Amino acid sequence: MTQNSPVFEVLPRDLSAYRQGNVGIDYVHRFESGQPGPHVLINALTHGNEICGMVAATHLLDTGVRPRIGTLTISFANVAAYASFDPTRPFESRQLVHNLNRIWSAGELDGTAASPELDRARALRPVVAAADHILDIHSTSQDVPPFWVYPAYPRNAQVALAIGSPPVHLVMPSGLGSGTPLIQHGRHGLAESDGVALVVECGQHFRQSAADVATAVALDFLAHFGLVEAAANRPAPGPQRRYELLETCMVRTPDFRFTRPLQGFEVFAQGELIATDGPHEIRALCDDCTVMMPTREPIVGREAVYLTRPI
Repeated sequence: MTQNSPVFEVLPRDLSAYRQGNVGIDYVHRFESGQPGPHVLINALTHGNEICGMVAATHLLDTGVRPRIGTLTISFANVAAYASFDPTRPFESRQLVHNLNRIWSAGELDGTAASPELDRARALRPVVAAADHILDIHSTSQDVPPFWVYPAYPRNAQVALAIGSPPVHLVMPSGLGSGTPLIQHGRHGLAESDGVALVVECGQHFRQSAADVATAVALDFLAHFGLVEAAANRPAPGPQRRYELLETCMVRTPDFRFTRPLQGFEVFAQGELIATDGPHEIRALCDDCTVMMPTREPIVGREAVYLTRPI
């Protein structure tokens, strides 16, 4: 299932100048306004090859963005994986051992297992826990339209819909089913919390357009909570499309195959065959079953595809 190499419009840059932050944790920078207001975290590089978040985070730091109210924290998460980037194998720097976006349960963080990602998550745990609201910036292996991802709490939907761009939403009624993402760590994974936590998937990893989306959404997120001024003449949100996650399908055997090449947002009728995985079949769970995030390279134990439906 090997596919053509992507077009590289944006590549990694040296981040050593950002290593020394001001909270005692590498690559974490915090700015306090001295005025009452929320604590907002903008997090980049949860996955090492998702470069758009790096562009957004360095833009905020390089241009001297400072909060008018509350507190702003900017973090670069999996810098070790990012530093391993090789343009001949551009998708392998997503992670070194563990998926840093699936290990945020107390069981994982309090456990005895060790890896670069677990060590980094444990170091970042107080950073994530301290934030009232979180934007975690991601990108996709396939060149698909940007979209939000968030747990199905009204507080998350309210903010994503109010910002309105991107206009596509993937809503998780019961989490991902394949681990605990950063945006569901601690109180942000509780229905009774008031903390907003969103992922924005900005488009294909190495596209300039993804970097542009990441920067714009980061500024819009900060503006929504009053930390910066809203962009002048920003258009009102347009029509929105929302999808509900039905199932996260995992790769179970080395024989995983899609029935046809997929990029994402393809629609299947109920019962239609989407993929085979050795003796197992993945079929559409309903009419208008929409696939999202199909894997580019199936790896046993990792996610294969999300099955969703429009809502």
